[in-house]
Amino acid sequence: MQSFIKDVVKEVLNTEQRIQEIIFVLPSKRAGVFLKRELSKNINQTVLAPEIYSIEDFIAHISGLVTANATTQLFELYKAYLQVGEYEKESFDSFLKWGQILLQDFNEIDRYLVNAKTLYQNVAAIQEVNHWSLNADKSEMIENYLHFWRHLEDIYQHFNKNLIQQGLGHQGLIYKTSVEKLPQYLENNTKKHVFLGFNALNKAESLLIQSILQQTNASAYWDIDTYFLKDPIHDAGYFIRTYQNTWPVLKNKDLQGVSNHYLSQKNIEIIGVPKNISQVNYVGHLLKNIKTKNPEQLKNAAIVLGNEELLNPLLHFIPKEITATNITMGQKLELTTLASFFLHVIEFHEQRTEKGWFYKHLLNLLTHSYTVTLLNAENISAQELIIKIKTNNWSYITMAQIASLIGQHNTIDLLFKDVQNDPKILIDHFLSLVQVFRTIDSLSTDVLILEQLYKFYTLFNQLKDLCNTFTYINSLKSLKQLFRQLLSTETLDFQGNPTEGIQIMGMLESRLLDFETVILTSVNEGILPSGKSNNSFIPFDLKTKNDLPTYKEKDAVYTYHFYRLLQRAKNVYILYNTEPDALEGGEKSRLITQLLTDEQRTGITEYIATPQIQSYPYTKETIPKTESLLTLIHSKAAKGFSPSSLSNYIRNPIDFYKQNLLNINDVLEVEETLAPNTFGTIVHDSLEALYTPLINTNLTKEGLTAIKKDIHKTVLFNFKKTFKEGNIESGKNYITFHVILKYIQTFIDVEIDQLTHHTIKIIGLEQDLQVPLHIDGLDIPIILKGKLDRIDEFDGVTRIIDYKTGRVDRRNVELMDWDVLTQDYQYSKAFQLLCYGLMYFKTNPTPNLAVQAGIISLKNFTDGTLLFAQKESARGAKNHIITHDVISDFEQILGQLITEICNPEIPFTEKEV
Repeated sequence: MQSFIKDVVKEVLNTEQRIQEIIFVLPSKRAGVFLKRELSKNINQTVLAPEIYSIEDFIAHISGLVTANATTQLFELYKAYLQVGEYEKESFDSFLKWGQILLQDFNEIDRYLVNAKTLYQNVAAIQEVNHWSLNADKSEMIENYLHFWRHLEDIYQHFNKNLIQQGLGHQGLIYKTSVEKLPQYLENNTKKHVFLGFNALNKAESLLIQSILQQTNASAYWDIDTYFLKDPIHDAGYFIRTYQNTWPVLKNKDLQGVSNHYLSQKNIEIIGVPKNISQVNYVGHLLKNIKTKNPEQLKNAAIVLGNEELLNPLLHFIPKEITATNITMGQKLELTTLASFFLHVIEFHEQRTEKGWFYKHLLNLLTHSYTVTLLNAENISAQELIIKIKTNNWSYITMAQIASLIGQHNTIDLLFKDVQNDPKILIDHFLSLVQVFRTIDSLSTDVLILEQLYKFYTLFNQLKDLCNTFTYINSLKSLKQLFRQLLSTETLDFQGNPTEGIQIMGMLESRLLDFETVILTSVNEGILPSGKSNNSFIPFDLKTKNDLPTYKEKDAVYTYHFYRLLQRAKNVYILYNTEPDALEGGEKSRLITQLLTDEQRTGITEYIATPQIQSYPYTKETIPKTESLLTLIHSKAAKGFSPSSLSNYIRNPIDFYKQNLLNINDVLEVEETLAPNTFGTIVHDSLEALYTPLINTNLTKEGLTAIKKDIHKTVLFNFKKTFKEGNIESGKNYITFHVILKYIQTFIDVEIDQLTHHTIKIIGLEQDLQVPLHIDGLDIPIILKGKLDRIDEFDGVTRIIDYKTGRVDRRNVELMDWDVLTQDYQYSKAFQLLCYGLMYFKTNPTPNLAVQAGIISLKNFTDGTLLFAQKESARGAKNHIITHDVISDFEQILGQLITEICNPEIPFTEKEV
């Protein structure tokens, strides 16, 4: 296909005999590779290559300054900020939050050759008017605020001066200096300059190119279609139309390089795809289809990512049929797993308190893949460490506790050793860690990881030098802020052949390049174009007044790049996200709407691509009873069914299968705050300890009053026993501790009051019972087991009491129909009480035995003892006595339930809970 670079090369070679006497200036370095290839194809003799510059390199060449890296610029800017004015200055980590914005403003001011003094006088005046105090006497805070704005011009001057003294410059300063040095450059240079494919130029670039065109035998080739150039309102031609109308050297002249390809026959497909990952998935689908049906289309193809963060997922969706790809954009360093590891370590040390490290921060570090790799290299299991922390219930972990878990390992010490909030120590640890990672077998053979490690090694050495030169990084907080800023600007550059395979690039990398097939993703508002963003201290009106670019000009830049990609392409696939949200861009881009409403542009197809959705009707989970499962059930029966496990079956057979047969319990976690089951255990154990000395005696007011003195000591002991090393001295646990004290205090006080009119004798506490059951039709040993919290005599009537720390209502323990016991989970408490009654009757074979069974709910203690009862109707009389007849009726119900559990023909079927 014919491309812009081909056209220019052909024309230049037709008019110029001495190609080595030409200097080509292009918008980007990458375009230079394609220019060299085109020159080599068209020159059939050996010649010296011409000079080829990107515009930035060309301007730096004229200025004689070296571009300072982003980090050096930030440090020098802070140095200038400290040098100016006597007002109170912010710390370096606070400065980092806005320093980058100020840097961008200085950059823009110099690139557009704005008078900084006048501009910042205006900015200061605006802030003076806007400040929030109407009082004549301003507070110190307001004065400091206004001082900053008044001294911005001084900061600017000191910053530029400091850089020039070192032979350095930021981009704007280099541009400004190049304008000053242009006469000297032209005096010493006789070669012809050829400018290719420029669109949006800042004022410095505009002056340079105009001056060279006016004063020398130079040429400028504009990569624009006639269609956009002649349209007076189309943004794709906005800048070039402006130059044609305002540059004396271009007025009343035809522009060179202008083409007429946009309205040629094209296949343009506009495809709406839900969400970002679906877009790159669809790109893979497109590539596979094109490769199968028309592979010729992929010989000159590009995937242009509107959202460059989609690079990583895109690489996973490139089909295996595509054998050659070339990534012309860098992978952001902040998106690598190594970056998150180093950030985790910085935050881990930053979050240390006097108590040690909060367990979640340590677990975050221990579960990171690179920490696991490091521990494995030292034969330490990260999983075992996590289990120990959770088992010991350490909410906060000290260095001594970490040492007790891990022992002495020089490598592991690099992670956990106290760095005393000193960034230099931590950076040294990071440099050592990089060296350790290089030697680990699983990493040393991975080329990509080694490249990442090298990049981080360079980055940490740079940080180390800066820490030694400047004193600003004096805390881990400032190190983290700076490290994050560096990560956001650093990229991991891929190496490949830019002239072969499918090119994967960002929008800016596509400048001056033409492709037959273009796949463009994320064409949404807020991405293409990027929309209104005002990361600047300069108000919009001042920007307009001083001819500084605003979001309007940025929109025109995106429009040009978008349409330039379409100019010579034959097959265009434009993808956008149909599900807009604040983080991933807005609705379908205005560029798509503009394209669709262009009456002269034909050959456009628009459709929504949705994944094939299969309907999966919800079916209840069913577990058939295989031989191995029946063996498991029989084993469980022989060991003993507990009332709670049988209640679990009533609630949902699948829960019984998973929790009581397979023993799949909740994931072990550190209890920051007391869990309900731990709360109940502490209450039960405390009541048992307090009442044990009173077994087989009638309770007295004096005896109960005496044990009240031991409540605090007993609860504290059981707290430490059950809650392990969990913290109970503050927060919710402190409150919970006192709630338990109050519960037990109230429990004993109520018993003391009851002794005024009743007699109570404790017979047993926390009795473990196991009774065999004989069930017709089942020839296997079956045990019913359980723990009776309390057995007492209340006015001569034997009672079985179950403590509950949760809420229980009276309706949960009162029955009108026996069948509901094994069908409705809300009667599980009545079911459990009858199980306890059955076990008690089996272990006390006394004729005419009659007992009561009830629940004392500490949550609703005022309801008293909630006794099991039978009744004929909702308002009928209640019978609280459990006799042999009641137990016999219940035993039949229980037998049916256990028979169902053991029946091989009845699978475990899920119930809706």
